[in-house]
Amino acid sequence: MSVRFPDGFRLERLAKAHPRKAFTSGQADVDDWLKTKALQNQEKHLSITKVLLDESGVIAGYYTLATGQVDFGDLPADVAKKLPRRMLPVAVLAWFGVSADRQGQGLGKLLLAQALRDCFDAGQTFAFIAVILDCIDDASKAFYQHYDFAELPGHPYRVFLSAAQLEAMMGS
Repeated sequence: MSVRFPDGFRLERLAKAHPRKAFTSGQADVDDWLKTKALQNQEKHLSITKVLLDESGVIAGYYTLATGQVDFGDLPADVAKKLPRRMLPVAVLAWFGVSADRQGQGLGKLLLAQALRDCFDAGQTFAFIAVILDCIDDASKAFYQHYDFAELPGHPYRVFLSAAQLEAMMGS
């Protein structure tokens, strides 16, 4: 089951034809990733970027997913207690942005919901212990914490959502 976006909006895997250069979120790093690196990384099978296009084909927002690993010792004790003491697989919400002129319309919440749905669906084939991401600033950290992401101990801007939490979210 996928997320329902407003009428006229559609989610697509990033393609060369998408107008990446025109995207502006207000965060230079977020914009630069989409404009200059997202497609290259996708072509190298390092990540997948999905863009939300509006009625006129303009990019309203995007997210990039990848896989990664987290060290056992970086996890909170309650998450790590039954896990092997080694590098552990995670899903990574690597990049996330909403166009500056579309912020405040609820698209960020919908894009996050779809990114988590994609992670959940992938988790039915490839196991991981959590979804992690690095926040760009305090405002983005507050956004993710509103959706139950918790800070990784010792990493103030790295947050995670355990696989168990993700499963509970998708079940409701």
